[in-house]
Amino acid sequence: MLTVEENERLTKVGPGTPMGDLMRRYWHPIAAAAELDENPFRTKVVQILGEELVLFRDRSGKLGLIDKYCAHRRADLSYGMCDEDGIRCPYHGWKYDATGQCVEQPFEETVRPEAHFKDKIQLTAYRAEELGGLIFAYLGPEPAPLLPRWAPLVWDNCVRDVAISELPCNWLQCQENSLDPVHVEWLHNQFTRYVKGIRGQAPLLGAGLENVRKHQKIGFDTFEYGIIKRRVLEGFTEADDDWKEGHPILFPHILLVGSQFSATLQFRVPIDDNRTYHVSYYVYRAAPGTEAPAQEQIPYRNVPLYDDSKRFIVDLTFNQDYAMWIGQGAVAKRHLEKLGESDRGIILFRQMLEEQMGKVQRGEDPMNTFRDPAANVCVTPPLEHIKFGSNRRPAKYMLPEAGLSTAIPDIERTQATWDLVGAGNS
Repeated sequence: MLTVEENERLTKVGPGTPMGDLMRRYWHPIAAAAELDENPFRTKVVQILGEELVLFRDRSGKLGLIDKYCAHRRADLSYGMCDEDGIRCPYHGWKYDATGQCVEQPFEETVRPEAHFKDKIQLTAYRAEELGGLIFAYLGPEPAPLLPRWAPLVWDNCVRDVAISELPCNWLQCQENSLDPVHVEWLHNQFTRYVKGIRGQAPLLGAGLENVRKHQKIGFDTFEYGIIKRRVLEGFTEADDDWKEGHPILFPHILLVGSQFSATLQFRVPIDDNRTYHVSYYVYRAAPGTEAPAQEQIPYRNVPLYDDSKRFIVDLTFNQDYAMWIGQGAVAKRHLEKLGESDRGIILFRQMLEEQMGKVQRGEDPMNTFRDPAANVCVTPPLEHIKFGSNRRPAKYMLPEAGLSTAIPDIERTQATWDLVGAGNS
């Protein structure tokens, strides 16, 4: 267990806190690119690490991420007017560029142009970059590191899908789930069967995670990008990919899972101490020698958390996770927990957080700070080729979390390409 003080150190993310300082050394997804493209205002309110900002794309295509409120009379800039090289406040026309510098003040410049008042007005501004259909932000000190080009973000010949959730709980209980292999056997297998049973639904043989067997062994190894999680399930050995390869937790808040057929990056971004912006980034690969359908735009959806009776949706894999994380409270009371053998990865991860916070406090770069472009072309961590013993592509698309995606037809066409090379249906 942690003390109350230790728990606060790992969960508070505001400016000037140890965890807040660590998190500000990383790039975080803050939007799907399609969100700006679909919004006629070309803006989005962004809340991240305890700060309120507005993301915008000006008419030249340049991204800006600045304070949400105009310096003049605190008007909401998410209703601003985007023009060729900035965003203009709708209240009195003050205009800001992507650096947050005020570049025009129509009335003030009319009556007192010699005052150059606009030159004295500077909003907080941060870097924003687009990659793989997501927009990322960096809120830390300069010089900024490179935006990591994790392999699924830059793979070609694939179909992508984005699911976004706002979870009313702290980021850490979301990420600690990634260091917990055993919950898959229970939450995503036994509990799924239980829910189907009480609803009178037959188990879907071969579907999703309902055939995960009993865990015989789990293991964790640190590596250059974070922690590798391993498991041996009943009927398998350490020669199988689930142990031999494992899959990574990419420090500080990413889980990468998948197989030869697809991969998912899950980002757990702190909005503030009590809320998490969760992004599931799905990538479905075409079989070698075949072509995936072209996507003009990577679709996104907002994931519902509750059913019509205001209860958590608990019959889909990732929604089950969300229910467990949120159910721990806004911030889990770790001083009351009783950790067991299945929690060794969680303990290791907490130690890693402390180590990396210490590096930042000493003025050093923390883990996964990329500054060499040659090493950042396509960062490829280890990942299972065969997962849970299945060397065949999924029989059909299974919805991982609530909310229907417009990408499903393209996903199914991409999955079917594996039939052409003998991967067949499972």
